[in-house]
Amino acid sequence: MKITFYGQNTLLVKINDINILIDPFISGNPLSKDKIAIDDIKVDYILLTHAHEDHVLDAEAIAKNNNATIVSNYEIAMYYQNRGIQVHPMNHGGNWNFEFGKVKYVNAIHTSSFADGTYGGQPGGFIIEGEHKTIYIAGDTALTMDMKLIPMYTKLDLAILPIGDNFTMGVDDAIIASDFVECDKILGVHYDTFGYIEIDHDEAKRKFFERNKDLMLLEIGSSIEL
Repeated sequence: MKITFYGQNTLLVKINDINILIDPFISGNPLSKDKIAIDDIKVDYILLTHAHEDHVLDAEAIAKNNNATIVSNYEIAMYYQNRGIQVHPMNHGGNWNFEFGKVKYVNAIHTSSFADGTYGGQPGGFIIEGEHKTIYIAGDTALTMDMKLIPMYTKLDLAILPIGDNFTMGVDDAIIASDFVECDKILGVHYDTFGYIEIDHDEAKRKFFERNKDLMLLEIGSSIEL
């Protein structure tokens, strides 16, 4: 399993020969728009945690360019189905076995609406299992006790957590979240894109290190392999 960071909460997850794009916000992201060309992205599936513009801005264009399937909650799925895009609707607690592996849609505490005001259902996160690895993509969320449910049914190899604060968890809450999900390998997301969520990288890494945890902050376009 290969994971490439495109900024904010945008990730490309490659499992075998299948490309899964998470929360595409590239063309409007000042940190990534000059580094990543959305027309060059090849994907089979697009997973959306919620409907906010900084998570869905490029979903429609990339889906149509690739004839990709959008996977999200029912409301978001229907929004894109009405635009002629193939979708797979899910809802909280549900699992589905895709060609690349198993996906579970889990709780998140946040808000969710499209830029045009359309209701985006309830936000969520994803647990993805593939190639004998399991990752948790929290999406935009506050710290929640529901995270303690995750290690009851799976063992994580990586937790992908928002750390920018203000709109989501900050670093301190993300450390607690990593305890709740029982995973000490963390990929930080949702930080630095705009003023409200700028962080001190060294301090964030130090705080995780002091708790015997590994916080990875990737450069845009760089990858890790599990």
